[in-house]
Amino acid sequence: MTTTNAGIASPDITVPDEVQNNVVITNLAKLLDPIYNWSRRNSLWPLGFGLACCAIEMICTASSRFDLSRFGMEVFRASPRQADLMIVSGTVTKKMAPIIVRLYNQIAEPRYVLSMGACASGGGPFKEGYNVVDGIDKFIPVDVYVPGCPPTPQALINGLIALQEKIDQQSIATVPWYRKNDPTAEMIPVPLLGPDLFDVRQLDLIKAEAAKAEVVTAA
Repeated sequence: MTTTNAGIASPDITVPDEVQNNVVITNLAKLLDPIYNWSRRNSLWPLGFGLACCAIEMICTASSRFDLSRFGMEVFRASPRQADLMIVSGTVTKKMAPIIVRLYNQIAEPRYVLSMGACASGGGPFKEGYNVVDGIDKFIPVDVYVPGCPPTPQALINGLIALQEKIDQQSIATVPWYRKNDPTAEMIPVPLLGPDLFDVRQLDLIKAEAAKAEVVTAA
């Protein structure tokens, strides 16, 4: 049975099955979201990808002094298959970027990325270096940025709490990984490392710029 805005049944109005299903899913989500989000936010399993001095602070955060287990996220995993949070801590070099993307692709949804420190977020003091990537977000999506050089354990905990608050706002009815056409299901192309590191997704742009350069040189 269908109803109008006034709540009166109207046999003249037909509601598509897809809309009816969405209404059912939305109503279920209102009931399940608090439980679903509570369980995920309190059972984050980080994949610690330590690259430089930020990794030392990340290790300190996991120690008994700061007691990260209070927030249900102390189970650091060595395998991306068992993790749902990647903490990129330290300077990302062009040699390491393809490995980070490959590991990110191996993490099952729902998955999150925390960029720890100035180097991972934007290159830091090594931004102009010939072998440094100026931000891991050039290749994988980042959910939380933790500033600092290096950030303190308290700052990392604050970033993890910010991620928990983001999880609290998610809904089963709208998250992409439960949809038929999931845009996050596609693998991110692993960047190629040759004379330099370049993103495969920008290959057409690189070819176009190279063609323009050839025309200018020929002229």
